[in-house]
Amino acid sequence: MGASLLGACNTAENIATPNVTNAPAVGFANMEPGSEEAFMLNVGRRTYFATGSAEIDETARMTLDKQAEWLIRNSSWYAKIQGFADDPGSAADNRGLSNRRANATMAYLVSKGVPPGRLWAKGYGTERKVRDCAQEECKAQNRRVVTNLREEKER
Repeated sequence: MGASLLGACNTAENIATPNVTNAPAVGFANMEPGSEEAFMLNVGRRTYFATGSAEIDETARMTLDKQAEWLIRNSSWYAKIQGFADDPGSAADNRGLSNRRANATMAYLVSKGVPPGRLWAKGYGTERKVRDCAQEECKAQNRRVVTNLREEKER
């Protein structure tokens, strides 16, 4: 008899499954449309580059197209375009490459209609690494441009 009682508890209508699939992400529960959090979560702020390159590839274009659309819709924001490098060569070479990456990204956003007065670019070379490592898969994370929103333009 105990087995039959346990069997009755196993019916689909008796199973309580919490609905957490669509629960808000921690820290983003009260996210406002047009906020910096919305930009980071829904658009993405990082684009990546091949070794030694400042060329914007198809994957980067998809992210930058979304950034441009968002920046045009949310015209109160400015954006600092920060370039980084972790490529073979000297510190000076990496600073130059990170500047070219940041400038290429800024030019792309402008070509998509973002007013140039709301953007500025800066390269940091190998400063501010995501990870300090020797493996290629790891170093690739450092070859990036990050679009950071600002409430006012830096002087």
